[in-house]
Amino acid sequence: MAEEERQGTPKSRIESLSDLIFGLALSIGALTLIGNPPRNFQALLQSIGYFAFSFLILISVWYTYTRTMENVRIESPQRVDLNIFLLFLVSIEPFLFNELNSTNLPAQYVSILYGSDLGGLFAILALFANSVLADKSRPKVVLRHYIALRNADIAGAAVLFVSLLPFFWTWGITINSQLRIPLRYLLWIAPPFIRFVRRVRRNLASSSGNSFLSASADEE
Repeated sequence: MAEEERQGTPKSRIESLSDLIFGLALSIGALTLIGNPPRNFQALLQSIGYFAFSFLILISVWYTYTRTMENVRIESPQRVDLNIFLLFLVSIEPFLFNELNSTNLPAQYVSILYGSDLGGLFAILALFANSVLADKSRPKVVLRHYIALRNADIAGAAVLFVSLLPFFWTWGITINSQLRIPLRYLLWIAPPFIRFVRRVRRNLASSSGNSFLSASADEE
């Protein structure tokens, strides 16, 4: 019992710290909008769109992180260090995102740092999902879920790191004379989209399974 308490304490403290850092990261993103009032309606929509993207990334990472931590015991120093590194990447995400939207530094180089930050987040989530799979005694449905989750995180991390190649910045879509969207930015949408598709497929599969069970029960 004493050993279990000793092993459970670090996990409880890290999860509390994690919730705090995720909350602060989301709050900083909202405060950035307040500190940079838009000059016109188009700038307002653009600022909201940027914030929505950052919000979606952080919420997606937080949701996957909390669900995975329910099945991971953080007792090894390696997992603790990995967790701390993930929190570091989360904490600098609002800063890098704000610099990406400012005119102080070249966006091309800041986007490399920001893309690396996002890629690191998804890579760490894949490692956490893989640590759940190390326990083969878990139910098969749980193992299948985390296999799909790990693969989705690996694919997301790969897309984010590939987007750092130079020609993904030079190629892009020109909206007007003042707005050009590099292909790198468009690729950043892929990881949350992969998660969304995977979640929809899982919900559809779950609904089909429940319908089949209900039909079987009615026949009986």
